Formats: sequence, C-alpha cells, structure tokens
Amino acid sequence: MNKNKKAFSVVKIFSKYNVLILLVATYVFFSVLMPKSFFTWFNFKSMLNNQATITMLALAVLVTIAGGHYNLSVGFHVGIAHILVVGLQVRNGWPWPAAILFVLAIGIFIGLVNGLLVSRVGLSAFIATLGFGNFIYGIAFWYTGGRQIIGRLPPAFTALAGNILGIPASFLLTLAVGAVLYFVMEYMPLGRYFYFLGANTKAAELSGISAKKYVPIMFMIGGFITSLAGVMLGALLQVGQTTVGPEFMLNAQAGALLGAVAFKVGKVNVWGTFCAVLLLAVIVAGLQQLGASYWVEPIFNGFTLIVAVSLALVAERNKATKM
Repeated sequence: MNKNKKAFSVVKIFSKYNVLILLVATYVFFSVLMPKSFFTWFNFKSMLNNQATITMLALAVLVTIAGGHYNLSVGFHVGIAHILVVGLQVRNGWPWPAAILFVLAIGIFIGLVNGLLVSRVGLSAFIATLGFGNFIYGIAFWYTGGRQIIGRLPPAFTALAGNILGIPASFLLTLAVGAVLYFVMEYMPLGRYFYFLGANTKAAELSGISAKKYVPIMFMIGGFITSLAGVMLGALLQVGQTTVGPEFMLNAQAGALLGAVAFKVGKVNVWGTFCAVLLLAVIVAGLQQLGASYWVEPIFNGFTLIVAVSLALVAERNKATKM
C-alpha cells in the first residue's frame, strides 16, 4: 500500500508540475552538452529577453481561451503596435509616453471590435479575429508603405529593452503583468466569470453571467496586453517593420495551450504558460546551438501547437469526467 501511495504521489506531482520539470530537465540536458555556450548567463538572459514578447502574447491569448475563444489577431496586432509606437515618435514627433498611451488605447479598441464581432454580431472568434487581424495587417502596410521606419528614439523609451540589476526589463515587465493577471484570473470574480463562460456558456448565462458583457471585456484585456507587448517589441527592435509580428501567433497559442497541462490541469493558467513558453524556447535554442537547420524551428512550432491543443483537450475531458 505504501508503495502504491508513493507511486500515486509521484504521478500526481508530475501531472501537476510536468512542464516545469521538463523545463528544468531540458535546460540541464543542453547545459551538460554545451556548457561553454548554452550554460551561460548571456545565453539565459538572451532567452528571457527574446521570449518576453511571446510570453506577453501568450498571456493575452490565455484570457480569451479561458473564456472559450481563440484570438488569432495577436500576431498582426503586435505588428502594428510596435510600428505605431516607433512611427509616432520618429515620423510625427510625439513624446514617447504619449505614443505608448495611444498604442495601448488602440489595443483596447482592437480588443473591443473583436469582442463585439464575437458577442454581438455572432461571428466565431476564429473568423472574427483572423479577418480583423488581416485588416490590421493591411493598415500597417499602408502606414509604412512597405518600408522600415527608422529614426532616433529617446533613450528613456529604448531603456524599456534594457536591464534592471542584470535582468532584462522586458522580462520583469512580463512577470509583473503575469502576476496581476494571475490575481485577476484566480481570485477576482471577473476571472471566474471568464472560466465559467469558457466551461459552459449557456450555464453561465443562466447564472447571470452575460457573454455579451464579458466577452468584449476579455478581448479588451487581451488587446491591452498585446499592445503592451508591441511597445516592448518596438523598444527592443528600435525599428518599425511590417513583416514582424505574424510569426509570433503560433508560438503564443502553443504556449498558452501547453501551459494548460500543468499547475491547473485542464485549464489555461499564467504560470503554466510561463513555463511552457520557456520550455519551447530552451528546446529551440538548444537545437539551434547543436547545429539544427533553419527549417527545424517552424516545423517544431507547428508540431508543438498540434500536441499542445491535443493535450489541452485530453486534460479538459479528463477533468470533466472526474467532475
């Protein structure tokens, strides 16, 4: 009996912290293989800095997935957000705080439009966000004329991509957003409403939780976080480029969905998302340093998205069966 209890405890711990355990194990594995290149503070800091944008987008996606809706516009959205935050300063001479506030307001507006298309018009989130995302993409091309926006940016703005006590400021900002979102999703009624809507919209409606009211709110929160990611990306790249952004969409979806198999099994959650994004980053960075070809990353990301969705669905079904 004791052996069975211990085995059950080990399985239970792994099922809850599997992504975190795999993250640590993978990092140790590549560090042993490449101690001089992989196991360095520079490499670790680079991964944190490079993954901050994707993690932020995964958090934005998490909010809508919790409510039962996918958001496929985040890649296009982060693209126009970083273009505007750079272009308003370089082309139009706006002060950097005003440019940031405007981009954040645009993000909330984009989220509102997506939310209204889903909740009021009745479009599926897949169609609404993909269609509006491509509309945004076209506006970005119109604004840039298909060319890069390059110019001198204020040091106070580019400092957003700097370091604080040796740690990337972008990662610290992402961590702060994650902490706030965790509190909202786990301890505030608003977050519980989102989860209720995602679990069973009809039951939530009968309980007085209106999808017409809360679906736009969840998309607006996601839009705000996405624009914040665009501000960070603009400070990091220091250039506005139309082709940047859409490639982040798959990684963000995979990170949020893969995170649903850890910590809060069967439910998208903040810390599972953090661990999932970092796990994917460690694997890709390790393979690249081992000499993998450039085509390995998109194949791996596409495969991971399929696996992440499958695992999330299985975990959700298992949870529903137990309930």
